[in-house]
Amino acid sequence: MTTIRPKRIILSGGGTGGHIYPAVAVAEALKRRLGDDVELLFVGAEGKMEMEKVPALGYRIVGLPIAGLQRRLDWHNLLVPFKVLRSIRLARRTIRTFGADAVVGFGGYASAPVLWAAQRMGVPTLIQEQNSYAGVTNKILARRAKRICTAYEGMERFFPAEKITLTGNPLRGRFSKEGADHTEALAHYGFTAERPVVLVVGGSLGTRSLNEMMKTWIASLDGAQAPVQVIWQTGKYYEREMRAFLAEHPTPGIWQGAFIERMDLAYAAADLVISRSGAGTVSELCLVAKPVLFVPSPNVAEDHQTQNALALERHGAAAIVRDAACRTEAMPRALELLADPEALAAMSRNLEALARPRAAEDIVDEIMKIIR
Repeated sequence: MTTIRPKRIILSGGGTGGHIYPAVAVAEALKRRLGDDVELLFVGAEGKMEMEKVPALGYRIVGLPIAGLQRRLDWHNLLVPFKVLRSIRLARRTIRTFGADAVVGFGGYASAPVLWAAQRMGVPTLIQEQNSYAGVTNKILARRAKRICTAYEGMERFFPAEKITLTGNPLRGRFSKEGADHTEALAHYGFTAERPVVLVVGGSLGTRSLNEMMKTWIASLDGAQAPVQVIWQTGKYYEREMRAFLAEHPTPGIWQGAFIERMDLAYAAADLVISRSGAGTVSELCLVAKPVLFVPSPNVAEDHQTQNALALERHGAAAIVRDAACRTEAMPRALELLADPEALAAMSRNLEALARPRAAEDIVDEIMKIIR
C-alpha cells in the first residue's frame, strides 16, 4: 500500500510584523484546511524578529544570514553581496532537504533568496504582495512566479495580469464590522458615551510623529477638558517619555499605553482612527469599517504607505494628512471629520466594500493550484 506523504510548503517573510503575521495567518489556514497532510517550514533572516516570534507560535524556522543595504554610507554594505550568496546557497540546501512542494514569499529580507533559489530549482512559487505599490524585488521575482496574490486592484502595472489573483491581505484574529460590544469597549477604557473616541495607533514600536502630534494637542488644551476621548498607543520605544509628559499634563479622558492587547475593543470604542497606513493596518480597518485619518510613514521603501493611503482615499474610504504636517494638522482634521456624521458613515461604507475577510483561505486556494 502506497503512503501519500504530506504536502511540504515553505513560507518566507519577516523583518517586521507586517511580513511575519500574514505568513502565520496563511500557515494557520493551511493547517485548518489540510491538518496532518501538510508540513510547514518558515525561512527568516538571522537576528530579525521572526526568529523569536515564529517558534513561539509553534512553527519551525530556518534563519538565513541575509541583510539589506543601509541607506547611509556604512562599511557593512560591503558584506551584503557575500551574505546574499551564502543565503542563496543555504536556501537551496533547505529547499532540497525539506523537499518543498511550493515556496510562498511574503516580503522581507529572507523572502528574495528563497524564492530565487526555488524558481531555479523548478519548485513552484507564489508571491503575496501586501502593498498597492510593488517593490523592485517582487517585480523581478514575479517573472518566474506561478501566482501573485495582491491586496489592491490595478496591480497589472507591476505584474503579469494572467498571474494575479486579488485576495486581500491575510490577517490573524477575527476582525469584523460587528466586532466587540461598544458599551463594553468604552467601559474597558474608562470612557463615557458622551464624547467621541479617537484611536491613535502607530504600531508596536510607536512613531515619533503621532506621539509629537498628541503632545502638541494636549499642550494646546492647557488643562481644559478635551472635546474627545483618546486611546493613545505610544509604542514601546516612546512609552517612558510619553508617560512622563502625560504626568506633567494630566488630561482626563486619555488612555495611554505602549501596546494595545485587545485591538477588537479599541476598534469597537473608536469613532475615528488616526494611524500609519501599513498593509496590515489598512486591511484591519477595511474589515472593521472604521473611519480613518492616515498619516503615512515617509520612511519606508518606495513610499508604499502613501500609495496604500491614496488607494483608499480614491475610494472615499480614508482621509490623509502628510507626516510633515501631522503635528499641528492631524488632530484638528480629526475633529472636523467627527463633526460630520455623514462623511464618517460614507467612509465606513466605502471601507467595508473594500474588505477581503477570506484572504488567507483564498491564498491557500492559490497555493493548492500551484503545488507540485
